[in-house]
Amino acid sequence: MTAPSGRDRPRAGASTPGGAGASPALMLALSTAGFVLTFWAWALLSPLGASLGEHLRLTSFEQSLVVAVPVVVGSLGRIPVGALTDRLGARRMFPALALLTVLPVLYLGHLADSLPAYLAGGFFLGLGGTTFAIGVPFVNSWYPPERRGLALGVFGAGMGGTAVSSFTTVALVEAFGRTFPFDLVAVLLVVYAVVAYLLLRDRADRPVPQGTMLGRLGTALRMPATWHLSYLYAIAFGGFVAFSVYLPTELINDYGLARGDAAVRTAGFVVLAVVMRPVGGWLADRLPPVRVLVAVFVAAALLALLAALKLQLLPAGTVAFLLLAAVLGIGTGAVFAMVARTVPAERVGSVTGVVGAAGGLGGFFPPLVMGAVYTVTGGYGLGFVLLAVAALLAALLSATAVRRLATA
Repeated sequence: MTAPSGRDRPRAGASTPGGAGASPALMLALSTAGFVLTFWAWALLSPLGASLGEHLRLTSFEQSLVVAVPVVVGSLGRIPVGALTDRLGARRMFPALALLTVLPVLYLGHLADSLPAYLAGGFFLGLGGTTFAIGVPFVNSWYPPERRGLALGVFGAGMGGTAVSSFTTVALVEAFGRTFPFDLVAVLLVVYAVVAYLLLRDRADRPVPQGTMLGRLGTALRMPATWHLSYLYAIAFGGFVAFSVYLPTELINDYGLARGDAAVRTAGFVVLAVVMRPVGGWLADRLPPVRVLVAVFVAAALLALLAALKLQLLPAGTVAFLLLAAVLGIGTGAVFAMVARTVPAERVGSVTGVVGAAGGLGGFFPPLVMGAVYTVTGGYGLGFVLLAVAALLAALLSATAVRRLATA
């Protein structure tokens, strides 16, 4: 860990006065709440994909595109948002992103009624998926190194906002009408923006980098840690996202489950992964984080090979999928514990943006691969084997290059 250079030292007035006296626990709670709400907004279209397809008479590809656009924009948008957070701080960025996300939420709820309109609204809805890159450097600044893993894991569990959307959106539409979930989320985002502006505090001693945003991104991209951790997060978080999107299809095609049953089992997968993320951060605080990462990716590879065998769903197949959810959740927490340990504080936002983008994109491509594998082979075995290979490569990278970063 390098100390801030002269040009990166904190500037007078760069942070909110009194920030040093704020409670870290309150800052963690507020940032996690913002992450949950914006991710809830980010995921509003996914549960409605089937009904939108019927209403707009979309092809399967068009329906997938409507759901995918916010995911891609939210993932790539983390890169500039992370760099801006390094400079402007979370007290400005969290309320701003919450309020900006309100606009596409209301547009999609009340005005969109065609494929181009939903694609345009979905593009701007992607803003909700960028807040991960705000919270990580913010939480990182409020906690000492020996507690950052757990704190970042707790914040990262805010990705459960996607599960909130999955559980509630369709039910709210059926109970109160198509616009209600959009109106509810918009109101909650406005309330959060006000509360965050009033209560969030950046640390008074927060290092604020100088220079242009592109210059700071260039610096982050030249750091080996950025690329190594991006690959690890693409496998851990990307694997979680891919399963949360594609597991229902796999369960229906391979095991003949009804849609409702497949959705409930997938929800269990998602919830377990979310719960285990803080556990991953906690383990990385208590044990050498590289050891945790190697164990996670070796276990993920073995479980993927087990899934490739297409065992009976009860109990072996279910156990394999749930254990895979657990190790991927642990992995997501452990990766960001490594970010806190290997990246200078003034660069955490920029690096988080790139690593977070890699995780989001890592969840975008595997469903396409699994679909292609199923089309060609009539099964998913080869897809799980490819996941196992990718996980083993992540274990090897953790044991070599990432270990050197941790001991440098």
